[in-house]
Amino acid sequence: MKKVLIVSSVASMIEQFNMPNINLLIKLGYKIHVACNFEEGNTCSDDQIYKLKKSLEELDVEYYQIDFKRNVMKIFDNIQAYKKVLNLMENNEYSFVHCHSPIGGVCARLAGKATNTKVIYTAHGFHFYKGAPIKYWMIFYPIEKWLSRYTDVLITINEEDFARANKHFNACKVEYIHGVGIDIKKLSKIVVDKSEKRKELGIPVDAFLVISVGELNKNKNHETIIKAIAELNNPNVYYAVCGQGSLEGYLEDLIKELSLEKQVKLLGYRRDVAEISKISDLFIFPSIREGLPVALMEAMAMGMPVIGSKIRGNIDLIKYDEDEFLCKAKDVDRFKTLLQRIIDNEELRLSMKNSNLENIKLFSLKSVLRETENIYESIYKTSEIKPSV
Repeated sequence: MKKVLIVSSVASMIEQFNMPNINLLIKLGYKIHVACNFEEGNTCSDDQIYKLKKSLEELDVEYYQIDFKRNVMKIFDNIQAYKKVLNLMENNEYSFVHCHSPIGGVCARLAGKATNTKVIYTAHGFHFYKGAPIKYWMIFYPIEKWLSRYTDVLITINEEDFARANKHFNACKVEYIHGVGIDIKKLSKIVVDKSEKRKELGIPVDAFLVISVGELNKNKNHETIIKAIAELNNPNVYYAVCGQGSLEGYLEDLIKELSLEKQVKLLGYRRDVAEISKISDLFIFPSIREGLPVALMEAMAMGMPVIGSKIRGNIDLIKYDEDEFLCKAKDVDRFKTLLQRIIDNEELRLSMKNSNLENIKLFSLKSVLRETENIYESIYKTSEIKPSV
């Protein structure tokens, strides 16, 4: 049986984005190995990591702890991580490697070059993008461009990254797929008792509820929406944020300063994001940087009206025929204007819902797995031995 190695700097990327790929590769007749950091740097709970390991064991997937550091300045640590990945490749005849994340991509591609192993690299959003800080361009752009020559297939998940990689990089092949895939059928079946769920969260049943999902950090930019809610000066508009992070204390202080303790709810890490979305009226995504946001795609798949910042990823998803519902990430006044317009117009909300349900079809898990399978087929056709399917 032929083997494939999947590499990521953190296990949460395996848990959140790669289990469908693993199942697809098993279906195609491969034995799978996974290499990542299970112990630190993850954006999911220890319980989820434990369940991930159990799921991998049930699928007969071998997994390896690699002490990747997400900080690019931890050079010595990542050299040691590279050596472990290299050792894995030297001791296993992998048909190809599929790597994710900047650090995982660096180590896997260098090891692939050293062992003459074919490598697929999925860029989940380059750190350099239109409007990115100059230091990101100075650090990450040269690295990615240089490593592209050691990349058999470079997968991009948004149009801006695809255009740049296709024009300026040296990968053997550059592909565009519609994200990591979302289970539209599963999301559409979620049923929630609105009154009970809102009561649980301390939100009036007749309130207009806005929701955001994401870590409490500068990039997710929740403070802009909190300020916009304050500017609305409407006690019937509530804002719920699902996520945890380093800015929790700062945002709590901001909420108190603006006297929004009743209207703004920092809900922390939640396992019921889909249920909360179902009882909400509007999804808002004000990030400063994204690749292709899964939370936004899931909101669209549940038929929610959505608005967001005018950035890479968001512009691939938020496409309404009649109006522009994207704005600069820090534009409090513009977000307030959009909020007010949507709150006042039920017909507009219905139109946005229908548009989202149509646009999201290309990003379904079924569609993305079909695109991914075509890429896997193309790379093993160029391998010396094709696996038995």
